[in-house]
Amino acid sequence: MNKMDHDTSRPPQFFKGLRYNSISNYLKDHFGSKTIKLSIDGGFSCPNRDGSKAFGGCAFCSDSGSGEFSSNIDDQIELYSRKWPSAKYIGYFQNHTNTYAPVSELREKYYSILKDPRVSGLAIGTRPDCLPEDVLDLLEEINKDHFLWVELGLQTIHEATAKNLNRCYDLEEFDRAVSELRKRNIRTVVHLILGLPGETRDMMLESVRYVSSIPGLFGMKLHLMNLVKGSSMAHDIPEYVSFPDIDSYVELVTECLEIIPSSVTIHRLTGDARRDILISPIWSFNKRTILNRINDRLNLLDTWQGKPRVRRGVQ
Repeated sequence: MNKMDHDTSRPPQFFKGLRYNSISNYLKDHFGSKTIKLSIDGGFSCPNRDGSKAFGGCAFCSDSGSGEFSSNIDDQIELYSRKWPSAKYIGYFQNHTNTYAPVSELREKYYSILKDPRVSGLAIGTRPDCLPEDVLDLLEEINKDHFLWVELGLQTIHEATAKNLNRCYDLEEFDRAVSELRKRNIRTVVHLILGLPGETRDMMLESVRYVSSIPGLFGMKLHLMNLVKGSSMAHDIPEYVSFPDIDSYVELVTECLEIIPSSVTIHRLTGDARRDILISPIWSFNKRTILNRINDRLNLLDTWQGKPRVRRGVQ
């Protein structure tokens, strides 16, 4: 790990007034203006839903495949441009598994978005077990001429938890996917969920440490485990609450940020479920309050992303 990743003297200058390396600031620097993701439903399915590996999807996933905010990109741009008239846009294939189709279909869908002059790049959410060689070659081709990142939904490194989630791939498959993307110089973002049933604080921090050790990792998403309507988890354990209050969640996220190298862009620090499908935690719909509390705690402790927590023995 290089010296910049754990500079204990002061937060790196590229944090831009925050105490973590936000993707928003990164994109503004990269493209020269505010850059917004447009959530796209590409009409894909998932091997956990169509019977290839299982039915019903991952236990935490809603009917929409965790893409509740997808809509027509013209409508999204019209809405955003009222507030940010000079904004740029990235097409975000979000719902379900967005590399799970024949490569000819993927090519048509990806390039149909990239042909739009208002779109500056792509973000593609997928599973590590849905990256065959021909799909990787297509992604490499796109990456040579366009801005691109690929998001992998890992959620946890613990196999027992993954089995209970109906994830249907192992950690070795994830490691292989990360290695193949890295060979092709494709930016990679990894999703983790904090508060999965049966996981202790130490288990969650182990997952963060594991992902943080990936060489050249571009980004990380830390999701708050939201129980939502339409998920199998809501059916099986309807009373489940991942964190009892904001404070307990904020404290954990603060420690996670100290583990993550400062070079890694942070794409999410909480959940983002619509209020009409959210079951628990009931306080989690107020995203702005959670983010403000995280910033407040980082300021209170005078800590930041990548700063070792020596007082707790984390080097």
